[in-house]
Amino acid sequence: MSYYPPSKLVLIGASTGGPGQIQKIISALPALQNTSIVIAQHMVKGFIPSFASRLNNGSINPINIIHEGDLLTSSNIYICDGVTSVYKQNSQLHFKQENSAQNRFNPDINHLFNSFAPFNREMEILSVILTGIGDDGVNGCMNLSLGGAKCLTESEKSAIVDGMPSRARSEVKGIEVLDIDGIVNMIKEFCN
Repeated sequence: MSYYPPSKLVLIGASTGGPGQIQKIISALPALQNTSIVIAQHMVKGFIPSFASRLNNGSINPINIIHEGDLLTSSNIYICDGVTSVYKQNSQLHFKQENSAQNRFNPDINHLFNSFAPFNREMEILSVILTGIGDDGVNGCMNLSLGGAKCLTESEKSAIVDGMPSRARSEVKGIEVLDIDGIVNMIKEFCN
């Protein structure tokens, strides 16, 4: 089987209020060509399969729950389950998973985003912080931004809970702020 790494990557982090926002994004996407999407939605571990199934019903792109050792390949949408990161082996990016019991969040957005920061020069990255309580994802978004990734966050008006977006707006230099419809359009443009 041939391995096709994506030339573009969208990283999405969300917490409270995120599933509906993510569904809106995924259902609006065209068929992905050289782009993949990795989603870290805070959720109790047992609910991830039903979340993935719901997304799959409205998506023309394949939805995959990440498992240890899976390859990051082009034209796929991946859902994190557990503490997820990527590592490079033989010029291929693989997913690594750890049990989330020791972490504050399942999955941990910072952990995921930070693991992609070293690959900023190998692919074009767009990171997105959606609605949620707290500040998960802000540090990872900051590090991606420092390496040249484009970063987006939700506007106060659009976010169901404005904790994570508010922190991202105040702490990530140059982050673009859009409502959910603007984010959907920006992701669609990025994927073309």
